Amino acid sequence: MSSPSRREPLIPKRHLALSLAVPASLVSDVPHLREKTAKIGLIGRAAAIFRVDEILIYEDVPGKGDAELIKAVLTYMEAPQYLRKRLFGLRPELRYAGILPPLRTPHHPLRASVAELRDGEFREGVVIKATKAGCLVDVGVEKLLLAPGLRARVGTRMTFAVEKKGGSISLRPVGRDEVPYYWGYRVLVARGGLKGLFRFVGHGRYLIVGTSRLGRPIHEAAGRLAEAALRAGRVLLVFGSPSEGLYDMAAREGLDIDEACDFVLNTLPGQGVATVRTEEAVLATLAVLNFILVYLGVERP
Repeated sequence: MSSPSRREPLIPKRHLALSLAVPASLVSDVPHLREKTAKIGLIGRAAAIFRVDEILIYEDVPGKGDAELIKAVLTYMEAPQYLRKRLFGLRPELRYAGILPPLRTPHHPLRASVAELRDGEFREGVVIKATKAGCLVDVGVEKLLLAPGLRARVGTRMTFAVEKKGGSISLRPVGRDEVPYYWGYRVLVARGGLKGLFRFVGHGRYLIVGTSRLGRPIHEAAGRLAEAALRAGRVLLVFGSPSEGLYDMAAREGLDIDEACDFVLNTLPGQGVATVRTEEAVLATLAVLNFILVYLGVERP
């Protein structure tokens, strides 16, 4: 049995689903891949800290930006360390992945031996070999484990429940929605500017909250925001770019941002600097929103 100090914190899922939308030009203000990687890492770390389920990367200037780089780095961060070599191999855009901070979420376990696996625990795995009895899967221990009856393509990443019966141990595939803990985020790309982002998420599927210095101070809307979030069940926070705020982007596209969003809020009222970087705005906004949702009883602490 693993010692208490090595047990991973099993953080429950949020009551509300939480998504972020960041622009493809997020790293346009830094020239070197190393600095780009570090900046993207701050987004991934903030998302994990505040249990974000989904990160959308939208092309704020259609056809331009670093959407695929951002997606690659964020996806790499989210994958458990023991699966990264199998899932990604050597890719030039991940040259500086070694500087990324670890997420240390429940699906990034420290335990790496069969003897330490616990009955009923969940693990991410990659299918390595198909057999008549099922699939052999790498779940980060010293040998491959069998998922009886599973038919899946080699290289497929899946979520599994560990089943221990007597001296035998096997895996049962489960949906990520069956895991009661925070289980990382998924990363998607939306093309076609802000308009493309809003088409991608669809009308009414999210409570859409734009963030802007020109928006209403968040403390003035805290109660209404919490009530609307509870009704919607899913919140999308939309952030501007290093060179353009949401109102500037929307004006360029002929879009009314106040109509497109359910709220446009200033989440850093009284800021002491001329501009707040996107990665700073993400971390600060998530912290403020988390406080509001917990304080008003929408989320459990």
